[in-house]
Amino acid sequence: MDDSPDWDPVRALAHGVLNQGIPLELTDDVRSLLRRTAREVAISDADTALQTQAGATELLREAMRRIKDGSWRLMRALHRMYQHKRAGDFDSARQEMREVLAEEVVPFYRDVAAGQLEDLDDEP
Repeated sequence: MDDSPDWDPVRALAHGVLNQGIPLELTDDVRSLLRRTAREVAISDADTALQTQAGATELLREAMRRIKDGSWRLMRALHRMYQHKRAGDFDSARQEMREVLAEEVVPFYRDVAAGQLEDLDDEP
C-alpha cells in the first residue's frame, strides 16, 4: 500500500498560479486542498493565510517549496546512503538519514528517512 501524499492537485494549482500567473480563486475546494497540503507539509497557520488571496498564494508557495526542497534533500541523502552501504560504511549511511531528520519538517519525508534509519539497525 502506498501511503505517500497525493500532491498532484496542489502541484497543478501551483503551476497555474505561480508559474502561469493565473489568479488564485479561493473556492471551498481550493481552501480544502490548501488546508490538507499545509497539514501534510507541517504548516500550522493555514487558516490565517487562507483569509486573503495574498496569504493563500504565499501558503501555496511555501507548501511547494517544502515539497520540492524536502524531496531533493531526501533523494540526495538516499543516493549517498546507498553509496555508503555499497562501500560497507554503515555509520556514514546512518548519518545521511540522521541529517535529513535534523533538517526536514515534512512528515512524509521524515517517515521515509526514519524508516531507512530503522532498516540500517540490522546492519553492522
